[in-house]
Amino acid sequence: MSSLYSLLNIGKIVAGAGSVRQITDIVTAYEAGKVIIITDQGVWNSGLVDKPKALLEQAGIQVCVINNTPPEPSVDQVQAIFQAAREFKGQMVIGIGGGSSMDTAKIVSLLLTNDIGLRELVKGKVQIKKRGVPTLMVPTTAGTGSEATPNAIVLVPEEELKVGIVSEKMVADCVILDPEMTVNLPKHITANTGMDALCHAIECYISKKANPFSDTFALKAVSLISRSIRKAYHDGHDLAAREDMLLGAMFGGVSIATSSTTAVHALSYPLGGKYHIPHGLSNAILLPDVMKFNLNVCEEKFKDIAMAMGIDVAGKTAKKAAEEMIGNLYALVNDLEIKCDLRAKGINEEVLDELVEAAAKVTRLLDNNPKAVTKKDMRAIYEKLL
Repeated sequence: MSSLYSLLNIGKIVAGAGSVRQITDIVTAYEAGKVIIITDQGVWNSGLVDKPKALLEQAGIQVCVINNTPPEPSVDQVQAIFQAAREFKGQMVIGIGGGSSMDTAKIVSLLLTNDIGLRELVKGKVQIKKRGVPTLMVPTTAGTGSEATPNAIVLVPEEELKVGIVSEKMVADCVILDPEMTVNLPKHITANTGMDALCHAIECYISKKANPFSDTFALKAVSLISRSIRKAYHDGHDLAAREDMLLGAMFGGVSIATSSTTAVHALSYPLGGKYHIPHGLSNAILLPDVMKFNLNVCEEKFKDIAMAMGIDVAGKTAKKAAEEMIGNLYALVNDLEIKCDLRAKGINEEVLDELVEAAAKVTRLLDNNPKAVTKKDMRAIYEKLL
């Protein structure tokens, strides 16, 4: 556990079915007469932006919608979205969508008030001095927890890697958690993003940066997600399950904000950076094997996670409970029909060394893994996925 630890708080959270209808009250509280909504084409085409946009316009608020956020936005793509936002001179930025849209919204907010270049920011050459314009996050998936984190991920194509920008000035001012915004999420996205949220909670609980704050939120996230992910997968209109998933994802994000993810995320970044495997999917397929790798140093913590999952651990040793927890992770991947043919994506034994070298650069996360991960270990984990 870290000797010093802190907790970053979202300014305001409004949650529950139909809570998106509170969007006008939130925006007017900031006296924002012009707002920018950043979303992606899928969310836009689904009509999820229509209601919040109409509510804002009915209140006399000017709305600029930027709906071309790609699934894994690159530095140049985020820069182009920022340019469009700057021309509108918005007074508040609203991210509606998954992690990519919310991460982009957070970056755009900062760039609007800080005279810095995005490439320099990604390289760590400049510092963020001011908070951005006020932000409101409305997740339409239950996965990344971006609505609660001080992080934003961008793709750097020339390095074939995704890079995290981290600043407490990126924590959202407001968040709306409305399960109605997630009911039509496709099954495979429900599965992948849900496992991503579970991954955040588990990694933060075992991280070297774990602390009483992250432990509290992480175990609650594990509990909520474990009891509802299968329900949400099989019946997307189960609002209680969808609400559990949104809360679990956000609690996982809070855990990231005070702790850190570990080797799962480090190994997943090259899969997304070069081979464009969706972030949630790459984390989902890595999670069981990485936790199996960590087993011998995490037995007690894995027993805690097993209890949070609802596994009966009475009379069982820590090792036995930990093994059952890992077995449950493999079962979840199977039950949620999570599959990824890496060979079809161009990943085979010949490129494993490249993946390992790329993952080894993500020391920000690898250093927090409870067990040292050598390049040989990384290669063995990747090999299991082939």
